[in-house]
Order: sequence, then structure tokens, then C-alpha cells
Amino acid sequence: MADRDDIDALIALMARLPGLGPRSARRAVLHLVRRRGSLLTPLAELMATVADSARECLTCGNFDTAEICGICRDPKRSSSLLCVVEDVADLWAMERSGQFRGRYHVLGGTLSALDSVGPDELRIPKLIDRVSSEGVEEVILALNATIDGQTTAHYIADQLEGRVPISSLAQGVPIGGELDYLDDGTITAALNARRRV
Repeated sequence: MADRDDIDALIALMARLPGLGPRSARRAVLHLVRRRGSLLTPLAELMATVADSARECLTCGNFDTAEICGICRDPKRSSSLLCVVEDVADLWAMERSGQFRGRYHVLGGTLSALDSVGPDELRIPKLIDRVSSEGVEEVILALNATIDGQTTAHYIADQLEGRVPISSLAQGVPIGGELDYLDDGTITAALNARRRV
């Protein structure tokens, strides 16, 4: 049986999740403890399973339980269209729109001189290899409309110039906006109105 220190430790861990502060974490833990049979126990079991089985896709960087994710394995998806995103949350946001039927490449972040993040710390070299080896006919840069996102987009465009047509998301994505916080309609409009870089 858990003692109060365990409950406090759970609250502290929950408070570290995005969107949850100490108060929200306390409410969430209280809710879970009250419904331990129907919610807490199944959640704990599923979290243990995911902790053991989740892995990064060797091709695109998405999370899945297989070495190659379901999107990369899907024969119905176009291998000629490659959408480049900053992180997995952005990939999932694009997928929620249901409009993109190509494949993805997750960079794992953006270039940042302040944080000493260069191209080799990201999956940019792997992106360049994929464009050369997979018959990609268009690269869509779906990076966040932040300074670092735009810097990264320009760097990638320079690296791929002359190899493949490059486009980026257009209308609908506000400056400073992040894909994970956009609604499906906005993502759809931005994807459909993409433009050449």
C-alpha cells in the first residue's frame, strides 16, 4: 500500500508534465486514487507496457512499438512526399488533420546557436540521405513559425537546393505558432496552401 510520501512523489512527477502545475497534478492524482480500480491500475499497467515497448522509428523518428513505424510501413502512403517536422508532437498534429498522405521526417528539434544545437545534433544528415535514396519528389517544411524554426527551414532549403522541390506551410500558421496547438482546420488550410521556398 502506498504511503503519503509515495502519493506526494506521484504528485511531484505529474507536476513535471507539460500543462500540469502542482495544483493540477494534485487534482489529477486525487482523481486517479479515487478511481484506482477503473483508472489508476490500468493506467499504471499501460504506462509500464509503453515504457518497455515504445521506440523511435529508425526511418522517420516517430514513436511506435515497432522499429519501423506504421506510417513508414503503410504502402498506401506516398513515398514521393516527405514532410519535415520539428518533433513527434508536430507529426501527430499533422496526422490529426487527416490530409497528408505522404511520409514524415522528425528532426528532433531546431537549430539553435544559443543552445549549441547544430545540424549534426538533429536528424538533418539523415534527411538529406533520405531525399537522395528514397525517390522523394517534394519536401514540405512544416516547421514551427519561430525564429529557430525558420532558421532551420532556411538551412534545410539551402542543403537541398537543386535536389528536390521544397515547399513550406503557408496561410493559417501564425508567427510564433506551434503545430501541436493548432486546430485541424488550420493545419489543413496551411498544408493545402503550401508554397515553394
